[in-house]
Amino acid sequence: MADDLFSAAASEHLASRSPLAARLRPRSLDEVVGQRHLLAPGAPLRTLIESDRISSVILWGPPGTGKTTLARLIADTTANAFEQLSAVSASVKDVREIIAAAEDRLGRHGRRTILFLDEVHRFNKAQQDALLPSVESGLFTLDAATTENPYFEVNPPLLSRSTLFRLEALDRDATFDLLERGLEAEGATADREALDHLADQVSGDGRQALTALEVAVALAAGDEGSDSAPCVRLSHAEAAVATKALRYGRDAHYDVISAFIKSIRGSDPDGGLYWLARMLDAGEDARFIARRLVILASEDIGMADSNSLVVADAAARAVEFVGLPEAQLNLAHAVVHLATAPKSNRVTVALGRAKTAAQQGGDDEVPVHLRDAHYRGAARLGHGQGYDYPHDDPRGWVPQQHRPRDVDGVAFYEPSPHGAEQEIADRMARQTPDAPSPEPLSADPR
Repeated sequence: MADDLFSAAASEHLASRSPLAARLRPRSLDEVVGQRHLLAPGAPLRTLIESDRISSVILWGPPGTGKTTLARLIADTTANAFEQLSAVSASVKDVREIIAAAEDRLGRHGRRTILFLDEVHRFNKAQQDALLPSVESGLFTLDAATTENPYFEVNPPLLSRSTLFRLEALDRDATFDLLERGLEAEGATADREALDHLADQVSGDGRQALTALEVAVALAAGDEGSDSAPCVRLSHAEAAVATKALRYGRDAHYDVISAFIKSIRGSDPDGGLYWLARMLDAGEDARFIARRLVILASEDIGMADSNSLVVADAAARAVEFVGLPEAQLNLAHAVVHLATAPKSNRVTVALGRAKTAAQQGGDDEVPVHLRDAHYRGAARLGHGQGYDYPHDDPRGWVPQQHRPRDVDGVAFYEPSPHGAEQEIADRMARQTPDAPSPEPLSADPR
């Protein structure tokens, strides 16, 4: 097969028909793949759609989970007109034109409108506010879709007037179901390892699964000519998603990641970089690598170098924002920083000790002086009485009981002598009941 992703034959094959994802767009709820928690018989969204009692909704979920498809199916099951806008390109003017058309349609024909607004989180506050009067009056039913958390990205008034439905990424079985439908539509077959690779790489995105399959079929057809049905093989699937299949088995997967973590824990940056390179070359998911680094930053470094968690988190965000192959540099940066940082597992040990103490029970009542004293009647219960406010003390701390009686005085966290934890240990040593109190600060800064 040619090195070029799109050979001339593949390009011609793809250009001769509409996209596979468009051809396989479901025409009924029964044809929708995945989302059984919403669309199975008797499930909430299906019940509302079939009874034509749907009100304004917000569909929240990752890309390729069927948000646009559901909006169209909602429109198809009613007598309402269907209008579509993308918040990426639409303006307030576009919204007002939709509102005017909906008013005219309702006045002339008594027909209501469904407005599907994709990427609603891209609308600013003013643009979202422009929708409110029409949603409140029922002039149109708003079906909004977003990949972002609507509690942060959608104005509360609009959110409160809509029903929120959470769509999930397709699981592996649903992805295989979709790929099998795609093969049937394309008149093609595929090796199991090719389908495995496609399912692994698309991360539950149905649209991406069908797009990658369509490219793989085109490449297979280009290899085999027009006389036989194309058979998608692993090499076609790899080329279609531009990612190699994992070159080691499940056991080696765990062995390599174990060697990777232990090399960094052992302060060997070269070892960490070697195993990182092995994983990237094998096609390991970069997000999986990044997650392991974030965990290691607290588990094996912790307070000895708190900046390590910041570096690991930044690398994880870079993987999402930049993507491979460039994000390899961000991962390597994090590996070197974490491997050369001072090490301490005292945070891990401290949490284990605290969890053991908490699970053992005993006197677990919150001390009275630590209880919430802000609500009416709390003072009569004695809540907050005897609490010493640390900022009123010139030392910035005061010795007082902060735990239930049974665990008061038990040391969970004991700093190591490594990195910043030595300074923490010194500071904690000064913060004891026997430590001398400094002179009160003078009121006159001079």
